[in-house]
Amino acid sequence: MDFELTDEQVMLRDTVRDLLARAYDPESRLKVTDAELGWNREVWNQLAELGVLGLAFSEEDGGVGAGPVETMVVLEEVGRRLAPEPILDAVLIPGGLIAAAGTEAQRQRVLPALVAGEKLLAFAHDEPGTRWPAAELATIAVPQGDGYVLTGVKNPVPHGDCADEFVVSAELPGGGLGLFLVAADATGVVRKPFRTFDERRGAQLEFTATPGELLGDNADAAAALATVTAQAQAALCAESLGAMEESLRLTTEYLKTRKQFGVTLSKFQTLSQRAAEMYVSLELARSMSLYATAALVDEVTDPAVAARARLQVGRSARHIGQEAIQMHGGIGITTEYPVSHYVARLTGIARTLGGDLDHLRQLADHVGDYTLVEF
Repeated sequence: MDFELTDEQVMLRDTVRDLLARAYDPESRLKVTDAELGWNREVWNQLAELGVLGLAFSEEDGGVGAGPVETMVVLEEVGRRLAPEPILDAVLIPGGLIAAAGTEAQRQRVLPALVAGEKLLAFAHDEPGTRWPAAELATIAVPQGDGYVLTGVKNPVPHGDCADEFVVSAELPGGGLGLFLVAADATGVVRKPFRTFDERRGAQLEFTATPGELLGDNADAAAALATVTAQAQAALCAESLGAMEESLRLTTEYLKTRKQFGVTLSKFQTLSQRAAEMYVSLELARSMSLYATAALVDEVTDPAVAARARLQVGRSARHIGQEAIQMHGGIGITTEYPVSHYVARLTGIARTLGGDLDHLRQLADHVGDYTLVEF
């Protein structure tokens, strides 16, 4: 299998890399993340103009019709620059659910505006007191007239603070998972914004007899959610990979320039060996990120594939993050120096859509499904 990027994919990567490099240095990024919105609408519009927001959607839905590789190339650059724009939370996940489960009219109403950067979505699925993946939902949908009303609490909702519309999961009256479109200004919606430790934004959403539009028909949307979740897991792996690459680069550069006892730190064998071990962890993560992306290219959305990839990427991220802090010393945990922000983001990703123990538990629960191993 050829793992090299095509010329078009390289051009996409370099274009996004140049855009984000011009937009964000460590100082300017901190100014943006400290502002109320937490990301830059000008950068968002430029991403839309480049077609980045439409990579994952078909041309019929107003998108570009690109494959998973192009999406992962972009997310890796997002991780490399720590760009705060909510490509995954506001576009790929909620937009992917609409593309997978929505009717043609719903797709045409929402997705072109989403791709153009004119509309922001958020997926409201997680609920207080539950672990990923949620076995059942407390939010319920009750038929009323020609539609439904929703009652329940969703928290955390990534970038739910700025969304114009929500995709909300709820228990259908006859059982099964339903997905609903809910306007941010609909009656009965209470939005409580908050900031996360990795400089992102979120919200708690409370719904009280809130009108919602069912995506698609009355069929269970669990399959659509599983597919989009697998895509999101691969995207998180790609973003982590970019952040890990930059963390390692910053660390090796620091070892080459910081002096102790009259020589640079890179002359100390133990530190060089630890940096080499960071590189090994990075390459392990890269291989598993490629594995998850290759599965999507083959239209395989097996949760086990996503769990394997996230488990190794999470372990590599923890190792690289901890070593980056340790080898930088005190400066590594300061706000002014970028390493601490990379570690915070890697930690945040490790708690998104399940942590290491959740993915390990998911794999362990299905060990009995395999009766033969061939070498």
